[in-house]
Amino acid sequence: MSNLAKGSAMARITALVDENSFVELGGKVTARSTDFNLHGKAEESDGVITGYGLIDNRLVYVYSQDAAVLAGTVGEMHAMKIAKLYDMAVKVGAPIIGLVDCAGVRLEEATDSLNGFGEIFTKQAMASGIVPQVMVVFGTCGGGMGVSAALSDFTFATEDGKIFVNAPNTLEGNREDKCDTASAAYQEKQGVVDFVGTEEDVLLTTRMLVSMLPANYGDEAESACLDDLNRAVNVEGVKDTAYVASQLADSSIFMELKQAYGSEIMTGFLKLNGSTVGIVANRRGILDGEGGYREEFEPVLTTAACKKAADFVKFCDAFQLPVLTLTDVKGFAAAKEEEKGIAKAAAELTYAYASATVPKVNVVIGEAMGNAYNVMNSKACKADIVYAWPNAKIGAMEADGAVRIIYADELKDSKNGAEFMEQKRTEYEQTIQNVSAAAKRGYVDAIIDPSETRKYVIGAMEMLYSKKEELPDKKHGTV
Repeated sequence: MSNLAKGSAMARITALVDENSFVELGGKVTARSTDFNLHGKAEESDGVITGYGLIDNRLVYVYSQDAAVLAGTVGEMHAMKIAKLYDMAVKVGAPIIGLVDCAGVRLEEATDSLNGFGEIFTKQAMASGIVPQVMVVFGTCGGGMGVSAALSDFTFATEDGKIFVNAPNTLEGNREDKCDTASAAYQEKQGVVDFVGTEEDVLLTTRMLVSMLPANYGDEAESACLDDLNRAVNVEGVKDTAYVASQLADSSIFMELKQAYGSEIMTGFLKLNGSTVGIVANRRGILDGEGGYREEFEPVLTTAACKKAADFVKFCDAFQLPVLTLTDVKGFAAAKEEEKGIAKAAAELTYAYASATVPKVNVVIGEAMGNAYNVMNSKACKADIVYAWPNAKIGAMEADGAVRIIYADELKDSKNGAEFMEQKRTEYEQTIQNVSAAAKRGYVDAIIDPSETRKYVIGAMEMLYSKKEELPDKKHGTV
């Protein structure tokens, strides 16, 4: 690897890990192939630096590519180094982080390169659920590396990053200047990328993520808590549940992921009494930082929101992270495009919650209507504890719709339809949707004051700390 290339790739590693902690492995590995125009171009490290270091004194394995060496393409030995690093990470039980700038397969090495990509894919698949996998895209992440990014648990990208399987200009009827499907911003909206920022931003975000996660599926993500466990929170009426999460968290230690994708649901990690907890919450708006909202949403489940939440719950369950759910949903998004996939996506989220064996606490902070509530981890779908705020509403559907169906004939014949409608709507809300009705039937464990939410959630998580649950004997589910 040239001094310029190695300097760039190493600089990214140095900026990521703790000072003077990185140890390179395989620095002398060189490509074997001399076919086509590769003669005389073989360089040490073969375009990728691999090794291990520390982030906040915790072990991580890192590989860093550089486009200055054969456009960062993956060749036989390049792939072998990454595959071996995965083997080491799995054996030791530590996260693996890829710093990517790669145009894809090295055409000069043909099937050797192709086989190398296949080996990387297999290592990623086998490591899934064992150690966290993070990919950070600095330049190009093309072809097979695009697949590799999707195989990772989390993908971050710089603002000029490019992630694609097929480049925009190869798509019929498309041009890059028309729709840059490879851009980090585009892929963030599709849910492929979790966060987009400057090079400094993505490296800091990677460090923060690693500090929040367990090293492996058998580890614990715990740290000292310096916050008051019984601290009151002022969160009632806030539409942005990311803000609610930050208020519930120890010292506001909260990290949101995939904000640009399926924005009607918020997902992220927060610290509660020193332990990392995953949070999934319906969201009615995103704060603009000036007391208003830069975007607002209907409290409904969309296809993208369900897929986003399902993937997140699966990750939390794989790595023994408890899940907190904040529910405020009145139904499923009603649109022709949504009907193409909403049933399947809702099924995936239902399955993810129902099959997760980690502690699961749900707080109904607004509406909880129809089967959208079941999908959001109701008591029936195996939530361990369900709390609700006093003004919450739980029911089969919103009062207006329910009354129109139940009293269809009476409304048709009534001379005072509006008055009758208002009377029955109020009656329905007070007797059926009132949260006390759900509590009387055991569907809600306690009605709590919003200001005491942090105290109650921490108490529930502490009580559930030693939870053990066995699923029915099977190889795996198929949802």
